[in-house]
Amino acid sequence: MNRRDFNSLVAGGLAAGILSPRWRAILQTDVRVNGDRVNAHLAALAEFGKNPQGGVSRVAYSEADRAARTVVMDWMRAAKLEPNVDFAGNIIGRRAGTDASLKPIVFGSHIDSVPEGGNYDGDVGSMSAIEVAQTLAEHNISTRHPLEVAIWQNEEGGLYGSRALSGQLVASELKNISSSGKTIEQGISFLGGDPTKLDQVKRRKGDIAAYFELHIEQGGILDANKIDIGVVEGIVGIKQWEVTVTGFANHAGTTPMDQRHDALLAASRFVEMVNRVVRSIPGRQVATVGRIQAFPGAPNVIPGKVVCTLELRDLDDAKVDSMYARIQTEAKKIGAENGTEFAYSELHVNSAAPSDPRMRAIITDAAKGLGLSTRAMPSGAGHDAQAMALLGPMGMIFVPSVGGISHSPKEFSRPKDIVNGANVLLRTVLAADRL
Repeated sequence: MNRRDFNSLVAGGLAAGILSPRWRAILQTDVRVNGDRVNAHLAALAEFGKNPQGGVSRVAYSEADRAARTVVMDWMRAAKLEPNVDFAGNIIGRRAGTDASLKPIVFGSHIDSVPEGGNYDGDVGSMSAIEVAQTLAEHNISTRHPLEVAIWQNEEGGLYGSRALSGQLVASELKNISSSGKTIEQGISFLGGDPTKLDQVKRRKGDIAAYFELHIEQGGILDANKIDIGVVEGIVGIKQWEVTVTGFANHAGTTPMDQRHDALLAASRFVEMVNRVVRSIPGRQVATVGRIQAFPGAPNVIPGKVVCTLELRDLDDAKVDSMYARIQTEAKKIGAENGTEFAYSELHVNSAAPSDPRMRAIITDAAKGLGLSTRAMPSGAGHDAQAMALLGPMGMIFVPSVGGISHSPKEFSRPKDIVNGANVLLRTVLAADRL
């Protein structure tokens, strides 16, 4: 069906009254974002923390992070939002609705980066959220619900800002060291928050009408299949452990091979075993041993201890637990072969967060109304939407990442794909406002 036929069908459906109120709200809205402006904002944001590799090192709580936030708040004001920094250090730009009794629709993302990161992760969703607000203001479109555009602090370090809002951040985490070298506590103060008043930031389930986040896919599925929009089914659960393998350090020249308790040998077998176990299970689960260190670390000493990490991800938390149990069982067998022992210390847990079926339907309808192709897919990366799903119905929109590259200066999403995503976000917010 071409665009003319599609528009005729829409017009006929509206006239006949056969389309649902939600469809009418979506399809009667022919307003589009200013694509040049949203991409210009992305280019301007990329100047903060710009590095020689072509990306940014704008880690949370750095001078570059704070300077960028100042400019972002100026852009919010231009979009007729009222920005404020909450006690957790998040920037929340508010716009009143016509019905003060309704809960807010929240949408946004983050602008902090990983060290030597790219110019699109988090930034696309943040700039598009501001652009949606500015488009509504310029067209004098009022919403029933209040709107809140959120720029979450320190997403890359562990969703600290959004987890503070959802009540998940615990006091002991305030002493954690961030990539900037500051503790979380110091970082919150650095951004203008107040870590002694985090209880006042917390919201409860039902305090928001909906949460939406536009993000680059950070994978290559959409790009490889030439699909415009990813409709996120949910965000995978993430569990991380520090694994300590204990053997016995001894002289590398005088200890026979059959008498060694080599912790590094056991750890090497552990890495291979994790890959084998997780690949043997049907599904889209993943596992990573991302860091490993041998002690004492001398060429002429058999390693007596190895410390490594284990990370498991899947949409099903029970599946993650099952994989972990299998890995522990297999590790005991490895240890028995050369007299080594495995111990585990939990580092980090993010529970899986399914998106809301109604929000997925709204996003899909919004994309199709724009003539865009869609695909339902999980998010293998963590996002602030994961924390916000505890407070209300959540939906996520993905746009393609060229080559599936992310967390790299080579990260790239095409300008037209970014504009498509921003327009889907605009229609999604308007449709949710009429639920």
